[in-house]
Amino acid sequence: MVSQDRISRLAQQIGERLQGASQAPEEVQKGIQQVVRGAFDRLELVSREDFDILMDVLQRTRGRVEALEKQVAALEEALDTPRPAAEREAPAPAPAPASAIEAPATPAAPGEDAGTGETGR
Repeated sequence: MVSQDRISRLAQQIGERLQGASQAPEEVQKGIQQVVRGAFDRLELVSREDFDILMDVLQRTRGRVEALEKQVAALEEALDTPRPAAEREAPAPAPAPASAIEAPATPAAPGEDAGTGETGR
Protein backbone atom coordinates (compact mmCIF):
# COMPACT_ATOMS: atom_id res chain seq x y z
CA MET A 1 0.00 0.00 0.00
CA VAL A 2 1.14 3.56 -0.65
CA SER A 3 2.65 5.15 2.41
CA GLN A 4 1.35 8.44 3.76
CA ASP A 5 4.76 9.95 3.12
CA ARG A 6 4.52 9.35 -0.62
CA ILE A 7 1.05 10.83 -0.76
CA SER A 8 2.08 13.93 1.18
CA ARG A 9 5.11 14.40 -1.11
CA LEU A 10 2.85 14.14 -4.16
CA ALA A 11 0.46 16.70 -2.68
CA GLN A 12 3.36 19.03 -1.89
CA GLN A 13 4.72 18.78 -5.44
CA ILE A 14 1.28 19.49 -6.88
CA GLY A 15 0.89 22.50 -4.59
CA GLU A 16 4.26 23.91 -5.66
CA ARG A 17 3.40 23.56 -9.30
CA LEU A 18 0.06 25.25 -8.79
CA GLN A 19 1.67 28.31 -7.25
CA GLY A 20 3.80 28.89 -10.32
CA ALA A 21 1.10 28.03 -12.82
CA SER A 22 -0.03 30.75 -15.13
CA GLN A 23 -2.81 28.63 -16.66
CA ALA A 24 -6.48 28.90 -15.82
CA PRO A 25 -7.40 27.14 -12.56
CA GLU A 26 -9.90 24.78 -14.28
CA GLU A 27 -7.26 23.50 -16.68
CA VAL A 28 -4.81 22.94 -13.85
CA GLN A 29 -7.43 21.10 -11.82
CA LYS A 30 -8.31 18.85 -14.78
CA GLY A 31 -4.64 18.05 -15.35
CA ILE A 32 -4.11 17.19 -11.69
CA GLN A 33 -7.20 14.98 -11.67
CA GLN A 34 -5.89 13.09 -14.68
CA VAL A 35 -2.52 12.56 -13.03
CA VAL A 36 -4.09 11.37 -9.77
CA ARG A 37 -6.56 9.07 -11.58
CA GLY A 38 -3.69 7.57 -13.55
CA ALA A 39 -1.75 6.95 -10.33
CA PHE A 40 -4.75 5.27 -8.71
CA ASP A 41 -5.38 3.15 -11.81
CA ARG A 42 -1.82 1.86 -11.64
CA LEU A 43 -2.34 0.92 -7.99
CA GLU A 44 -5.09 -1.55 -9.01
CA LEU A 45 -7.46 -0.40 -6.28
CA VAL A 46 -10.96 -1.82 -5.84
CA SER A 47 -14.06 -0.12 -4.56
CA ARG A 48 -15.29 -0.75 -1.04
CA GLU A 49 -18.39 -2.45 -2.43
CA ASP A 50 -16.30 -4.88 -4.51
CA PHE A 51 -14.05 -5.54 -1.53
CA ASP A 52 -17.04 -6.33 0.71
CA ILE A 53 -18.51 -8.68 -1.91
CA LEU A 54 -15.21 -10.50 -2.29
CA MET A 55 -14.82 -10.82 1.49
CA ASP A 56 -18.31 -12.35 1.70
CA VAL A 57 -17.47 -14.84 -1.05
CA LEU A 58 -14.19 -15.68 0.66
CA GLN A 59 -15.89 -16.32 4.02
CA ARG A 60 -18.51 -18.60 2.44
CA THR A 61 -15.83 -20.46 0.51
CA ARG A 62 -13.73 -20.85 3.64
CA GLY A 63 -16.75 -22.30 5.47
CA ARG A 64 -17.35 -24.79 2.67
CA VAL A 65 -13.69 -25.82 2.63
CA GLU A 66 -13.73 -26.38 6.40
CA ALA A 67 -16.90 -28.50 6.12
CA LEU A 68 -15.33 -30.57 3.33
CA GLU A 69 -12.14 -31.02 5.37
CA LYS A 70 -14.21 -32.38 8.26
CA GLN A 71 -16.07 -34.70 5.91
CA VAL A 72 -12.81 -36.01 4.42
CA ALA A 73 -11.35 -36.52 7.90
CA ALA A 74 -14.43 -38.51 8.94
CA LEU A 75 -14.21 -40.66 5.81
CA GLU A 76 -10.49 -41.26 6.36
CA GLU A 77 -11.17 -42.21 9.97
CA ALA A 78 -13.88 -44.63 8.85
CA LEU A 79 -11.43 -46.26 6.45
CA ASP A 80 -8.69 -46.50 9.08
CA THR A 81 -10.93 -47.90 11.83
CA PRO A 82 -10.74 -51.73 11.90
CA ARG A 83 -14.12 -53.39 11.50
CA PRO A 84 -15.36 -56.10 13.91
CA ALA A 85 -14.81 -59.75 12.85
CA ALA A 86 -18.51 -60.28 12.11
CA GLU A 87 -18.41 -57.56 9.45
CA ARG A 88 -15.19 -58.90 7.88
CA GLU A 89 -16.55 -62.42 7.24
CA ALA A 90 -17.26 -63.31 3.65
CA PRO A 91 -20.89 -63.13 2.61
CA ALA A 92 -22.86 -66.37 2.34
CA PRO A 93 -22.49 -68.08 -1.05
CA ALA A 94 -25.22 -67.40 -3.55
CA PRO A 95 -27.75 -70.21 -4.20
CA ALA A 96 -26.85 -72.63 -6.99
CA PRO A 97 -28.35 -71.89 -10.41
CA ALA A 98 -31.38 -73.92 -11.51
CA SER A 99 -29.39 -75.82 -14.15
CA ALA A 100 -27.15 -77.30 -11.47
CA ILE A 101 -30.18 -78.59 -9.53
CA GLU A 102 -31.58 -80.51 -12.54
CA ALA A 103 -28.41 -82.60 -13.01
CA PRO A 104 -28.73 -86.28 -11.98
CA ALA A 105 -27.79 -86.92 -8.38
CA THR A 106 -26.44 -90.45 -8.95
CA PRO A 107 -24.10 -91.52 -11.69
CA ALA A 108 -25.49 -93.82 -14.36
CA ALA A 109 -24.75 -97.50 -14.01
CA PRO A 110 -22.57 -99.15 -16.67
CA GLY A 111 -24.64 -99.94 -19.71
CA GLU A 112 -27.38 -97.54 -18.69
CA ASP A 113 -28.13 -94.43 -20.69
CA ALA A 114 -27.44 -91.42 -18.42
CA GLY A 115 -30.24 -89.35 -19.91
CA THR A 116 -33.12 -91.88 -19.91
CA GLY A 117 -32.24 -94.46 -17.32
CA GLU A 118 -32.73 -97.29 -19.92
CA THR A 119 -30.25 -100.04 -20.41
CA GLY A 120 -28.41 -100.26 -23.65
CA ARG A 121 -29.41 -103.23 -25.96
